[in-house]
Amino acid sequence: MAAVAMRPNRFAVFGYAHIPSVIKNQRLIEQAGLPDGDVRAEQAAAVAETLVGAGYREIGLDHFALPDDELALAQKTGRLRRNSLGYSADTCKTVIGFGASAIGRVGEGYVQNEVTRDSYARHIASGRLATSKGHRLTDDDRVRAAIIERLMCDLEADVPTICAAHEIEPARFLDSVERLVTLAEEGIVDVENGFIRVRPEHRFVVRAVAAAFDAFLANR
Repeated sequence: MAAVAMRPNRFAVFGYAHIPSVIKNQRLIEQAGLPDGDVRAEQAAAVAETLVGAGYREIGLDHFALPDDELALAQKTGRLRRNSLGYSADTCKTVIGFGASAIGRVGEGYVQNEVTRDSYARHIASGRLATSKGHRLTDDDRVRAAIIERLMCDLEADVPTICAAHEIEPARFLDSVERLVTLAEEGIVDVENGFIRVRPEHRFVVRAVAAAFDAFLANR
């Protein structure tokens, strides 16, 4: 409640990611003492209930904003965007990442800087770009990205309309997504004529819905 009393325009509430294999100082934390999935869900619900009760609007998965905030207005008009840093009302098509591991977006795809600080610093000091890897988007990637973004931002996606904008047949995305059928059977989503809507009570698992359209997930 102390944070609510400060009355910021928005909150970004992220769950703690315990990855000691990557973040070495996390090895000092006893994993057995961390909350499990059910407790994390209860915590997220409690945070949402508190912030909504204080007058904030739920923005996508993990953001909250006052009704007159730019994010809330963008969500209301269908202009909300999501990038590697979270939700945004910025319509800029190019994002340049600065710093180690930063992710950028350019017209043809995504790029990422060197992950370690030392390697990043060496590249910069020598006058070279610190970009270590990238991915050039295919037409299929662009459609999937658009579907995933709308699900993450609006908790719904009109797949046929998105596909029409890219001049691609929607059946290739709807008929081949077995996970989507399972999600519908479990009552997490409603699917009608290619229009997918995440039920409000299941907004905290919207990532699982979006993941159904991630063609690269099985390769990770």
